[in-house]
Amino acid sequence: MSKAFTRETDQDEEEDSSPGLQLPQGAKNYITPAGHARLRAEFDHLLRVERPKVVEIVSWAASNGDRSENGDYIYGKRRLREIDRRIRFLTKRLDLAEIVDPLNQTSTDQVFFGATVTLSDEAGEESTYTIVGVDETDMARGHISWISPLARAIIKSREGDSVRFQSPAGLREVDIVSVVYRSLES
Repeated sequence: MSKAFTRETDQDEEEDSSPGLQLPQGAKNYITPAGHARLRAEFDHLLRVERPKVVEIVSWAASNGDRSENGDYIYGKRRLREIDRRIRFLTKRLDLAEIVDPLNQTSTDQVFFGATVTLSDEAGEESTYTIVGVDETDMARGHISWISPLARAIIKSREGDSVRFQSPAGLREVDIVSVVYRSLES
């Protein structure tokens, strides 16, 4: 069969733009207000700025004639598919998003979504993590997904509790030093 009648890849339509960030089946897409604002801003930028620019370039390149060897046209069409795929992904995530503001948490002595938790490991080293949505995960900032093994282990525990959990490095035990609920920056 000629390449002209096949897709560039078979996975173009089903592929998410963020592999590895899959929600468990039937789970809600919890997200903080700051995370929701970031996703909304990316969606708006792609839809109102990026996509129109690329469409203009593709239109110009198509008007130049032979498309088979037209780099601007080929690259533009590929970029347009990437943008459209990301827009579909963001639309789904924003539609399913359930915004949870950490400042509205009533049980501030217990670990729930949005909590900033300081933990002490077996060696006495402390580390601080904030439990956020799957689309907000950023280890450099200490933001871990609520579906991560660590977050699942410490949810519903309180200051002073010891928690054992299975990490990729093996069985670990951590002590919860503090639980704080604060607003996350955008």
